[in-house]
Amino acid sequence: MTEMWDDVNKQVKADWKDDTTPFERVYEIVEQTHDGQSAAEIADRALVSEPTARRHCKTLVSTGFAETEQDRQTTLYKRDSDRILMSRIRELREEVDRPELLDSIKEMKAEIRRYEDRYDVVSPEELAQQLEAGETEGWDDLTAWRTTRQNLAVAQAALAYDEASHQLAV
Repeated sequence: MTEMWDDVNKQVKADWKDDTTPFERVYEIVEQTHDGQSAAEIADRALVSEPTARRHCKTLVSTGFAETEQDRQTTLYKRDSDRILMSRIRELREEVDRPELLDSIKEMKAEIRRYEDRYDVVSPEELAQQLEAGETEGWDDLTAWRTTRQNLAVAQAALAYDEASHQLAV
């Protein structure tokens, strides 16, 4: 069975290489990269040489799609977090109208208040300090609370972006 999957993986990689340019493959890999990766790691995943990966990564950095960080003497590349955030804000603004956005914000605030009341803490970080290792429900709530807090921040930013756009249009 493993041999069959190896053959399928080889074929998928070959097809991907035939159907895309080296730049497109490097772009796709960087787009999926949350934690920095070296040009050598990106090259391996993108099926290109290291100099090609480095050249395309530098182009992505210069266009603002990617950013760099240093790990001792190695430059690591990853997608730009600000760009991802702005993409999420724009998507939300386009997909959800203002009344829906306001309702979502109201519901997320209420959900956060329920977590605060349930655990008698003001933040997920404070909750994390109180939870024991085996408290599955508490840890699940902590994760949901953090996610709700992130989603609330994005929704509020989308609302502010929408308001600013309307003000600039006037």
